[in-house]
Amino acid sequence: MLDGNDMIVNLTTIPAFKEIEGIKICQMHPCDAEAVLDFIREHFAAGWIGEARYAMMQDPVRCFIAVENKRVVGFACYDATAKDYFGPIGVHPDMQGRGVGTQLMLKTLEAMRAYGYGYAVIGWVREAAPFYKKVLGAEYIKGGIPENSIYNRLISM
Repeated sequence: MLDGNDMIVNLTTIPAFKEIEGIKICQMHPCDAEAVLDFIREHFAAGWIGEARYAMMQDPVRCFIAVENKRVVGFACYDATAKDYFGPIGVHPDMQGRGVGTQLMLKTLEAMRAYGYGYAVIGWVREAAPFYKKVLGAEYIKGGIPENSIYNRLISM
């Protein structure tokens, strides 16, 4: 059995997004796609590149980025793994602990809510589960292990 479980969050009860001084969090512009993909390639799992690329090709773009001093320091996507799925999300290791990931996540979830979703699935959650529970009130989906989820269609399964 693979480690991890899908979670679900009610988008009507998420905390409000708050600006972080010196950090711009915004919907990614298509012209920045290669810079964001390079950032993902350098710092995160190779599988996230395909998901992020898919999110970037949708209209509207379903990828949000965090930028500090004209440098990408984080990203978050939705509708990348499947419709109504949040993620992947990643923040540069040097930026962790400053609230960038939390605010990037909230901005992305606000976009999902504005798009019409009432809930969001957070797929294949492992060590971040306590964070999602604390910040969002997310709960595990019964039986939401990778083998029983959208991920069972992956070549590597």
